[in-house]
Amino acid sequence: MIAKARHIELPNYLLSHQELEVAPLPKYAYIAGTNGRCASYSLTVKEGDHVCIGDTLGIRKGPFFEQPIIATVSGTYLGIENHLHHTGKSCEFLKIENDFKDEYGSSCKERSEEEIASLSKEDLLSIMKDMALVGLGGSSFPSYVKLQGDHKINTIVINGVECEPSLASDHRLMLEHPHEIIEGVKILMKAVGAKEGMICAKWIYKDLAESWSSALAGQEGTGVSFTPVYNFYPQGWEVACIKTATGIDIPSGHLPAEFGILEYNVATIYSLYLAVKYRRPLLTRYVQIHGNGVKEQKFLAVRIGTPFSDLLPLANGYADSPNKKRMILGGPMMGNTVNGDDIICTPTVTSYLILDEEAWHVDPCVRCGSCIYSCPTHLLPALISQAVKSGNKDKVKALHPERCIECGLCAYSCTSHINVTEFVRRAKRIARLP
Repeated sequence: MIAKARHIELPNYLLSHQELEVAPLPKYAYIAGTNGRCASYSLTVKEGDHVCIGDTLGIRKGPFFEQPIIATVSGTYLGIENHLHHTGKSCEFLKIENDFKDEYGSSCKERSEEEIASLSKEDLLSIMKDMALVGLGGSSFPSYVKLQGDHKINTIVINGVECEPSLASDHRLMLEHPHEIIEGVKILMKAVGAKEGMICAKWIYKDLAESWSSALAGQEGTGVSFTPVYNFYPQGWEVACIKTATGIDIPSGHLPAEFGILEYNVATIYSLYLAVKYRRPLLTRYVQIHGNGVKEQKFLAVRIGTPFSDLLPLANGYADSPNKKRMILGGPMMGNTVNGDDIICTPTVTSYLILDEEAWHVDPCVRCGSCIYSCPTHLLPALISQAVKSGNKDKVKALHPERCIECGLCAYSCTSHINVTEFVRRAKRIARLP
């Protein structure tokens, strides 16, 4: 029977309860110059310069913003090398030879409680810019942009849902650092004048409910609350999370701020706390190495800038099988497949999913409607696919593929095993053409 896909039945390779190990610091750290949003950059350092944690090494240049390039280790700047970015593209990285002293730059000074209490919205916006804070749910969109509008904000929604199967980085962060996250929410609420801060996670995570009940003791009157949300995919989508938490449905083409809401990923809020309290960038991410393509599953605290080649031995290498290995950065539904393993851990990398490649037989579309029933944005993926195949640009545009969030449900639910999502991605590119 054809039905709407809401739950993903895939192996849960790794749970957040697995022991967290601290990965050794890398001999060489690599900091992205170019990335998926910034096609160029300029440097303020030269080869041979000594750099400290928190030092600005240059400026990335995006289409409507600039972003500092910040060192995550101390040591000697050696020059530029090309490696794979989390987007799957080859990008230029700044190479630093680590001196293993973890020396902080002079700008990384702790703020007093009085200084933090006096911060305005404009101050917070500047801090987000200066520390290059980005959306850590996967978008890597500059965090300060959400603060630039003039809309009255009533509610902050903190997204800790992490709805992709087998991912648990945010879950673990919420278990390990609830107090820092709470303080980050309070800082943001004060700056924008919000009365309510809703920290959202799936209701099935009973360990989070218990942990946060204790963490929020004594926070009555602050407006900060722990809000369990539904367990379905894609509950982590901004629109779905906001609707479940607040009851407000954000129409396509509108921003949450128009409805008095700001939404941030929970890891972004944690990075905001570090930036405000200690004037320092986010240095470490909780990263999973998992899947049937590695010998051992690992949950690691990894310094940003660490090459994957340093981490793979910690999982005892690739699994002994004749199958070609497929590397996915992120989850199995929305992650980016990369060709090769010369990958650097950037701020948005929380998962190296390594799978044994399997033969995949694709049948013709039978017009069953599974992809249409399952699409959370109410698109017509089968018709979009047909329009792409026909090369009819006007028809592609008329089907509004730009609304697609690339959740992968159309491909997952397809009874013919067609990678429908890839056709919709192509349609989005076609729709942007003049």
